[in-house]
Amino acid sequence: MKKVYFRTIQDSELEDLETPPRYRPGSLESLSKATRFTQEEIKKIYRGFKAECPTGVVREDTFKMIYAQFFPQGVNSSQYAHYVFNTLDQDHSGLISFEDFVQNLSILSRGTLEEKLRWAFSLYDINGDGYITREEMTEIVSSIYDLMGKLAEPCIEDDTVKEKVDRIFQKMDKNQDGVVTLDEFLDCCKTDKDISASMAVFNSCM
Repeated sequence: MKKVYFRTIQDSELEDLETPPRYRPGSLESLSKATRFTQEEIKKIYRGFKAECPTGVVREDTFKMIYAQFFPQGVNSSQYAHYVFNTLDQDHSGLISFEDFVQNLSILSRGTLEEKLRWAFSLYDINGDGYITREEMTEIVSSIYDLMGKLAEPCIEDDTVKEKVDRIFQKMDKNQDGVVTLDEFLDCCKTDKDISASMAVFNSCM
């Protein structure tokens, strides 16, 4: 009969299991081709990324802490950062890789208007089913007011959020079926200057 040997797992090994493995991104050439950044720019972005995230990947709690550093003390950025993280974490692994980060940064900083709007749609479409509901829009708009409200409008009330969502949703939901599709979203944002101005907030929030 074959003997089976057991050994005690050391504390250091438990730490290894709890800590995500160190991640190495793809080649500079492939990342440069997949984004609108030069290889030198990617090197610079990666140095900053590694300084904050030595393992090469970011968990949501770390992402929220990093994100909060870009806003004045006392501003509640946590909820909006949660939705941004959800949008970046496309495979829903709970981790953002450097590729995820740099590809999304490329879209938001150097993408076309349509690419930026498609990104904004994916942010609003919280459950990823291809439609934006009034409830999803309310959650995102509320989180933006938490983030920007103290700077832009000192006294934000719940009714103000509801009124804004009702106004935007009515314009976007062309067939009045209670949801906004990607095509409806794109058409409205491209033709309505007020809506386009509202969508521009993402450039300053990401």
